Amino acid sequence: MSPMMEFYPQVKWTHVHAVMCSGAFFALRGGASLLGARWPRHWLPRYASYTIDTVLLTSATMLFSMLPGAMFANGWLAMKLVLLLAYIGLGILAMRPTRPLRQRSGFYLAALAVFGCIYGIARNHHPLGWLAGWMG
Repeated sequence: MSPMMEFYPQVKWTHVHAVMCSGAFFALRGGASLLGARWPRHWLPRYASYTIDTVLLTSATMLFSMLPGAMFANGWLAMKLVLLLAYIGLGILAMRPTRPLRQRSGFYLAALAVFGCIYGIARNHHPLGWLAGWMG
């Protein structure tokens, strides 16, 4: 067992709350950007987003190092990581002001959908996420 395991509740709490902050902040910034607001591209919200995501990834790495490898045997963590890359890419495309509004809107909605899938996978510890209960 990892010597860090005694800090598991605090690290998990930090991770879960960073996920909620990251998702909510992206939804807020992306929605405001699509409505034509200029503040989402200001340095302060951008760097706040980077800070939240750094806390999120740091806590995720800490959780990964604490938990036994057998917990990840069904591939749910690998699926989460693949979808995380898709979420980041879609989020970047959604926030690019040079793209047409229709494209940015599609990328924004796709990023939110991928975020929902990642959340479902994390909650169910299964690569099918929300569908895991329906598949038996």
